[in-house]
Amino acid sequence: MDQRFWDELYGSAGRLWSGRPNDALVAEVTGIPPGRALDVGCGEGGDAHWLARQGWQVTGIDISRIALERAAALAGDLDITWRRLDLRTEAPDTGYDLVSAHYFAFPRDQEQVLQRVLAAVAPGGSLLITSHAGMEERHQGLYRPEEIAARLGEDWRIVVDEQRTRTLPANGHTEDVVLRARRR
Repeated sequence: MDQRFWDELYGSAGRLWSGRPNDALVAEVTGIPPGRALDVGCGEGGDAHWLARQGWQVTGIDISRIALERAAALAGDLDITWRRLDLRTEAPDTGYDLVSAHYFAFPRDQEQVLQRVLAAVAPGGSLLITSHAGMEERHQGLYRPEEIAARLGEDWRIVVDEQRTRTLPANGHTEDVVLRARRR
C-alpha cells in the first residue's frame, strides 16, 4: 500500500476515523511523564492530538499527504509537527520517549520498516503497538505483535503483551492485541 492508495482512501471521505484517541494509547500512556512522542501512521491525528493535550512534544508521520493535511487542520492551536514519510525508504528521527503505532502494518518482506520504527525509540523510551486481533492471520505477510516482541532482544523489557476487548468495535473488530515495551 503506497502513498497513492492512502491518498485515495483519505480523499474518498470527509473523515475516516472518529478523532478519538485509541483506547490502548490512553490506557498505556496515562501516567507516563510527557516527553517526545512519535505517532507512526498518524492518519487524521486523533492520537497525536490527544498526546499533545497531555503535554507531549508530538511528531505525527504518515505516508498520506491528505491525511496529514486533515490532521493539521483538526489540530487547531496544538503544536504538533506533521511529516510525510514512507518508512519503506526513509527513517524517522530518533530519540523519542514514546513511539506509538496503532493498526500500522509491519510487512515481513520489508524488515527495514520495523527496524526504523524500533530505532526511533530512545533508551528508556517506550514502544506501543496495537493491532486488531487476528488481522495478521488474514494478512499473512504482516508481523504479529507477539512476533515483534520476540524480536526485540535483551535491550528491551516487555511491559504489556496481551489481547483486550475494545470499548468500541471498529469495522467488526472487537479485540485488539497490545504490545508495550521499554528500551533499557
